[in-house]
Amino acid sequence: MEIPYKIYLEESEMPKYWYNMRADMKNKPAPLLNPGTHKPVTADELSHVFCNELVKQELDDTTAFFEIPEEIRSFYRMYRPAPLVRAYCLEKKLGTPAKIYYKFEGNNTSGSHKLNSAIAQAYYAKEQGLKGVTTETGAGQWGTALSMACAYFDLDCKVYMVKVSYEQKPFRREVMRTYGASVTPSPSMETEVGRRILEKHPGTTGSLGCAISEAVEKATTSEGYRYVLGSVLNQVLLHQSIIGLETKAALDKYNIKPDIIIGCAGGGSNLGGLISPFMGEKLRGESDVRILAVEPASCPSFTRGTFAYDFCDTGMMTPLAKMYTLGSDFIPSPSHAGGLRYHGMSSTLSQLYHDGYMEAISVNQTDVFKAAEYFARTEGILPAPESSHAIYAAIEEAKKCKESGEEKTIVFGLTGTGYFDMVAYEKFHDGKMDDSVPSDEDLKKYAAMLPKVD
Repeated sequence: MEIPYKIYLEESEMPKYWYNMRADMKNKPAPLLNPGTHKPVTADELSHVFCNELVKQELDDTTAFFEIPEEIRSFYRMYRPAPLVRAYCLEKKLGTPAKIYYKFEGNNTSGSHKLNSAIAQAYYAKEQGLKGVTTETGAGQWGTALSMACAYFDLDCKVYMVKVSYEQKPFRREVMRTYGASVTPSPSMETEVGRRILEKHPGTTGSLGCAISEAVEKATTSEGYRYVLGSVLNQVLLHQSIIGLETKAALDKYNIKPDIIIGCAGGGSNLGGLISPFMGEKLRGESDVRILAVEPASCPSFTRGTFAYDFCDTGMMTPLAKMYTLGSDFIPSPSHAGGLRYHGMSSTLSQLYHDGYMEAISVNQTDVFKAAEYFARTEGILPAPESSHAIYAAIEEAKKCKESGEEKTIVFGLTGTGYFDMVAYEKFHDGKMDDSVPSDEDLKKYAAMLPKVD
């Protein structure tokens, strides 16, 4: 059977339910802990930070499927179902017998997969009667998606953008402002925690951990506001499962069974969403697909982090999560994959990695951009730096197939486009991009500062 270049689902075939991987996990992710008492956080405690319905989703380890509200499905139809693309041109260029597919999430105005969860979180905020929400953003993909979702529901949106990205990506910032969001470089003098971080790290370029602290403080001190997050949390992986569910439905149409599934990894939203139904099959013993997470060598939480309880933010305002972490005080180098500059990893994905259900590698920045350029020249899409980590690994796996002669089926997530990342591409082309990797001594120092939890 001939496989089309793009496999599209009909709108009627779009998933009506999100899938919760935790329901099929024998070892559930460790619970979030109250940092003061070290006891599991309650729904009441979390409701001061998050919307009520999102708190329920966050704490639910047993419900396998959550119905997607009709209003969210209606919004999804503006840009979903997203295509699953057979990378025929890339296969030919590589001369590989491997069959390569990518799920393209960049064909919406926000430019990435982040809109899948942004619209859901904005919907629940509106349902609760809130005035607005606060958040952080790294590369700006999440901030852009949330500002678009808030404009749709007429909600106020306050975004704290990691300072280095705020300066590197002024046009991403302007898209957010066009949708009506206020955008503040973080850390800032606007919050108490921002002032503390600046005093401790003067001149810092910031991190997602810093920006989370500021957004949480702003939400909890502003009446009618709640904090929303674009990655890491269980609720976000739940919403993003639509990526994997659509991918599986498209593959099933042609009876295609993937051998390897590859996703870039920062906090876990894209990776968790892409792998969800395939991981479910693996957890239930129905398949043995290989799952590979790819992270930046400058922020290698999976490959060089510690599996321990840690704060989700630098200002230590959030609950403690058990995850692979570099330490909440760790501030990575100002790499250009801003969406992957997070010190920790989703608790759900951390547990799955710890239990051996998936693998992880870390990649240097210059190698990632070589792969991005190769892909752009071959498949015609300029990829986001984050997505290009997955592209790099997919190309490497395809090269191995060329050597071995194996016709493996490789599926990777193309999370978004890189048209607002031209400063990064410029530095790469001008030879001004370096590969900054933390030393063992640095990582030991931050690991020693992790909270002591019995």
